[in-house]
Amino acid sequence: MNETGQLHGSCLCGGVAYRADLPVSHASHCYCTMCQKQHGAAAGSYANVAAAGYVVERGADLITEYASSSHARRGFCKVCGSTLFWRSTQAPDRIAITLGTLEPEYDGPVQRELHTDTKPAWLPHR
Repeated sequence: MNETGQLHGSCLCGGVAYRADLPVSHASHCYCTMCQKQHGAAAGSYANVAAAGYVVERGADLITEYASSSHARRGFCKVCGSTLFWRSTQAPDRIAITLGTLEPEYDGPVQRELHTDTKPAWLPHR
């Protein structure tokens, strides 16, 4: 994992940069239809970390949130559209940061697959 005890990430345009303290509670691939729509992919992939250790280092004014349900907030860069995080108002002490925005890439295990009932049939089978 990262020797600094932190994860670092940014959006596609580079306007937003953030860091998050380790440890990662768990990493997941979420196949819910909302994650599929937001990511334009089969799943949203996240690292669940403590919200207290999540710091936007640059571009906080570029982040906007979408309330995708009564308890879920999805953060993204309003310039390039990069999905940055998912958070629940029911668990304000946690934040799920997107694995695809991390630099260097996430090298830990992905322990959970969520909402596999809506996992796309077009994905390759193992």
